[in-house]
Amino acid sequence: MFHPTVFDNIKIALENQIYDYDNLDGVLVVTDRSDLLNLALMSREFSLAFKLTEGLNVTSEILLQSTVKELGDEILETPGSDPGCSLLIRFYMEIEDVNVQCPAIEEILTTIWGPDFQPVQSLSFRYGQENDTYNNCVELQFKRQITEDQMEDIPNLLKFLLQSAEELEEV
Repeated sequence: MFHPTVFDNIKIALENQIYDYDNLDGVLVVTDRSDLLNLALMSREFSLAFKLTEGLNVTSEILLQSTVKELGDEILETPGSDPGCSLLIRFYMEIEDVNVQCPAIEEILTTIWGPDFQPVQSLSFRYGQENDTYNNCVELQFKRQITEDQMEDIPNLLKFLLQSAEELEEV
């Protein structure tokens, strides 16, 4: 009989709670969903992107990844392994004043997520664009593997994610 992997279990838990925020609570609107199997690398990737119902400028994305090693260790029950997944959170937004808004974004996210999470901000713009707006992709990478032991932390994780999106809307 098929036994779901750690990746599958965490994916379903994240997906269910985010869709509950969308369909039941009306707090957010899911704008994109991706569930990929990379056959070249034998890896898995799942992402959900959303905007707050009242949000205009920030798109949030949660990304769950699992490599062939993690999947193999779990399926083969490799002794001494603790298979899990990688978790990445992204926020996409347009900004105009890099010198003011980027430090404000960093301060907001460091206050919410703590000093262990250093946001990485990547700015881009369209050449020839008349106005001076930049696309900012802000990433928070979890440094440790996420396992089923952290399933009970998902509600708090999503609470921090929603709080981050709300406060970033004000920047």
